[in-house]
Amino acid sequence: MKNYQTLKILDLFRKLFEGFEIDYPTMRRMIQVKLTMDGRRPTTIMSQNMGGEKKKDANQFLKSLWFYAFIGLTLIPILFIGDNFMFKMSLIFGVLMFLIMTAMISDFSSVLLDVRDQTVIGTRPVDSRTISAARAIHVTIYLLFLTAAIVVVPLIVGVVQFGVIFGLLFVVTVLFSDLFIVAITALLYYVILKFFGGERLRDIINYVQIGLSFTIVVGYQVLARAFEFQGIEASFEPAWWNIFLPPVWFGAPFAVILNGASGVYDYLFIALALLIPILALWIYLSLLPTFEKNLLKLMDQSGPSKKKTKKGISRLATLLTTSKEEHAFYQFAERMLKNERDLKLKIYPSLGFAIIFPFVFLYNGYSAGQSFESITSGRMYLTIYASMMMIPGIVIMLQYSSKSKGSWIYHVTPIKHYGVIIKGTLKAFLTRLFAPVFIVISILYGLLFGIRIIPDLLIVLLIAIIYSVICFRILKGTLPFSQPFESAGQSDGWKTIPFALLIPVFGGIHFALTYLPFGTWAYLFILLLIVPLTWQKGLQR
Repeated sequence: MKNYQTLKILDLFRKLFEGFEIDYPTMRRMIQVKLTMDGRRPTTIMSQNMGGEKKKDANQFLKSLWFYAFIGLTLIPILFIGDNFMFKMSLIFGVLMFLIMTAMISDFSSVLLDVRDQTVIGTRPVDSRTISAARAIHVTIYLLFLTAAIVVVPLIVGVVQFGVIFGLLFVVTVLFSDLFIVAITALLYYVILKFFGGERLRDIINYVQIGLSFTIVVGYQVLARAFEFQGIEASFEPAWWNIFLPPVWFGAPFAVILNGASGVYDYLFIALALLIPILALWIYLSLLPTFEKNLLKLMDQSGPSKKKTKKGISRLATLLTTSKEEHAFYQFAERMLKNERDLKLKIYPSLGFAIIFPFVFLYNGYSAGQSFESITSGRMYLTIYASMMMIPGIVIMLQYSSKSKGSWIYHVTPIKHYGVIIKGTLKAFLTRLFAPVFIVISILYGLLFGIRIIPDLLIVLLIAIIYSVICFRILKGTLPFSQPFESAGQSDGWKTIPFALLIPVFGGIHFALTYLPFGTWAYLFILLLIVPLTWQKGLQR
């Protein structure tokens, strides 16, 4: 096997691992195998470009880093906002931690909570502490690659603009921020694993995913409001609650060294930026054996009885479906969305974003100077269109499953048209995932804006149904749950961008029609006619 450059760098820290009683040679070989297998894993891009042997062995994650480098270009303008380094760097670290934690929410959990290492290697004379360390280092390597891709261009621009000292500070603080993210995420899952097990644990993990989504988005908004703008400059007055904003910790070293700040809070933030990541990592490494032991709880498939739930599903499926075949696949898709842990880990965070983003836009309107009365009497209720942002990403994920080999069942069932499979799956998605989110937001919006918006809410619901069909058709998805997660390529993220741009188009049309006499009611009537036609003609295969 190839002796990767990352492993040679890891060798420099051998004494540190051995200090934690980790079998370093075994851990190194495990990581080497993982990196080799990563390079052999097929992706969507590879399946579409069946070239030579060289492409087959290429590591698709490394090839996709240019996408994250492109995202990192958005950090460059922040470097030129005034001379307040506390503001600039706190904002940059807020964005950076937002991007990294978002990636971790969707990808890190399935790796950290993977029990295959424990069942395959754990039966050999390998210490559980070594197995956990190999898993954590494997994730950390890719996390560092991801971070480097995002910050490399801003780092070069910063060094040219502000000097070498800025570059050194940036590298060190980014490493500590990554350390903080990895350790805190791992400790969070340790606490969950400690007190829960089996099917209940999986549900709690999914709820934590949504909670993390809320925390990230809300925290980003709070961070931006920790600063007051005066013209084009930003001023910062430290307060006790800033202690709970990690991006501010990592912005403090720049303020002290480059701006000459010398307040008590500045040094406290620096201490937190240095000590908390190290302390969190030390605690996690100390708890590795217990973590591995509790991780085996994930193999417990027992859970509460679902007889009542199954009856409810069957009744709802009868109301929403038009044939026995569609009824069967609705129930099948509903159970997949409910029980497949890996799929839920991928899509549930989107539910958190879908709930919070409409209210973020509302709050931004309020903080921009609009009064509460002007907001509730105006058309800001159309920000509910932001809840549709979840649809493209989830629709494209409906084609993946950890049990994709079972898709042979589609080809032996006595059905004439595969369209019934797609219809049943989309209806299950809309009722199980989108409808609860939309109902919660609609109730809250109804309390804010009054019953006058009920026709508008119905319009948004109908557009969401049409939008789901459009996404599935143009994304050219395969049969639901028929592809392994390993084949999900970075191109999937690009595919959702054009469809996200359709959302403000729908919102703009709706907004314009509200100014016409009876425009809202006419639009509602037209959509009631279009939806059945879209559902009937748009999902034929």
